[in-house]
Amino acid sequence: MKYMIMMFGSQLDYDAIAGRVNEGRPAWSEEDMAALHAFMTKWNNDLVESGEFVDACGMTAPVHARRVGVRDGVPVVTDGPYPESQEVLAGYTIVECASFDRATEIAARLADTPAPAGEDLGGREWYVDVRPIAGSASELEL
Repeated sequence: MKYMIMMFGSQLDYDAIAGRVNEGRPAWSEEDMAALHAFMTKWNNDLVESGEFVDACGMTAPVHARRVGVRDGVPVVTDGPYPESQEVLAGYTIVECASFDRATEIAARLADTPAPAGEDLGGREWYVDVRPIAGSASELEL
């Protein structure tokens, strides 16, 4: 079965990664970014080696997003970031593995993601979502 591991972030997270201090969050240095890239490269390569990797992609900052909705039957376009939703999809990894428990185990390894000194990922809410990918209409049932 395939599972999508969805990582979330906010515009503040993207600002920090870009080296900007915002709302007391420390800016990420080049060394911090190198540590993050090394961690994610290892995480992805481990999945490739185990045969569980399917695909992965990072998303651009929310400021580059557009939301298309419908109001009174007319499309409405809103430029991001969206004040009504702080957290947005920051990236995803798709794995194909034996069970939901295994996909959850893979996602839990992201708790070791490095962060700059002073940025306590464990001290603020941090999460990823893991969801099975429906391969057919019958798998959409609740």
